[in-house]
Amino acid sequence: MSGHWVDTWTAMPQRAEPADLPPAPYGGGGGRPVLAGATLRQTVRVSAGGPRLRLRLSNAFGGAPLPVTRLTVALPAGGRAGGSAIEPGTSRPVTFSGRPSVVAPPGAQAVSDPVDLPLAPASVVTVTIHLAEGQRSAAVTAHPGSRTTSHLAPGDQCDAAELTGATPVDHWYLLGAAEVWAGPDTSALVLLGDSLTDGRGSTTNGNDRWPDQLYDRLLDRLGEAAPAIANQAAGGNRVLADGLGPSALARLDRDVLARSGARWLIVFEGVNDLGTAGAAPAAQKRAAADLIAGYEQIVTRAHAGGLIVYGATLTPFGGNDYDDPDGSREAARQAVNDWIRAGGRFDAVLDFDRAVRDPAEPRRLRAAFDVGDGLHLSPAGYAALAAAVPAELFTR
Repeated sequence: MSGHWVDTWTAMPQRAEPADLPPAPYGGGGGRPVLAGATLRQTVRVSAGGPRLRLRLSNAFGGAPLPVTRLTVALPAGGRAGGSAIEPGTSRPVTFSGRPSVVAPPGAQAVSDPVDLPLAPASVVTVTIHLAEGQRSAAVTAHPGSRTTSHLAPGDQCDAAELTGATPVDHWYLLGAAEVWAGPDTSALVLLGDSLTDGRGSTTNGNDRWPDQLYDRLLDRLGEAAPAIANQAAGGNRVLADGLGPSALARLDRDVLARSGARWLIVFEGVNDLGTAGAAPAAQKRAAADLIAGYEQIVTRAHAGGLIVYGATLTPFGGNDYDDPDGSREAARQAVNDWIRAGGRFDAVLDFDRAVRDPAEPRRLRAAFDVGDGLHLSPAGYAALAAAVPAELFTR
């Protein structure tokens, strides 16, 4: 059958901080490996669908080999995200080179064999992992800002319709991507961003981040021609410097250029670069100039990889801790946005600033879009971002 593999769901891998490690008794300590003897059940919402699926496990930040004993995929009960139950009869074993287990070396990933599991666009799939030995390292690869509930349970419960003795936790662990075998005309849109794209302020298990709402809108407008969406964002991420995860410049090859079926890239990142730089005018002018240079590097490298690159303006943060009384950071944000709009380096501009700012006080978000901290958006605010992305950009 004609087609190719396309990333239909992704999660930027990060090293789990102490607060993000699995809870006891799965979190290790005292010489005990992390996730030893545990079953980990996670749900992800795919974008594009297809007849077959394969998974990518990530040990990008693991300090020791990652030995996965067994892995299954299934459909969740009721099609719901964040649940611990699966639909009876839908569980499928996942293999690696024909074997039920796999060991991913530190820094590496493991790609599964294809699994026959037909998935409709915008559907939810359940991934269940059993680690008999656990990982002998305090460094574990995770995605803390999942906005989706996962479940930890004792023993091997990969095929269980409902987990017994499960502990909920709102993180993803060890899972980097899901790919579908899509038609030849389906490509992926990769999103490079921070907590605003990761979905802080969205509804846990609601899948109402702006990337989710964008996909729903594109699916309605474009049908099967809608691009898959690979959301490569994480809270606290910066373009220029490492923070909660490697900088955008450092992770571009792994998180963008290596994505299966990628054709487009949206860059919506930079607020954390301005917010963590000094507030003095000279420091902010330097931060803005450096950020613009960083964008130019991203565009150059992405164009060399054959991607079409769209740039999004930075949204307001008046009233947030990043705000400063002298207005130097706001001036820097305006300078960066002026360059994004008029610099001519991006293949198109998405004016997210205009979509969510308060017309009466443009340095602040509209009250209905502000989740309450002056920076992050409510689901309604994320809907406004999704609506600001023209579907025509993905018919080229």
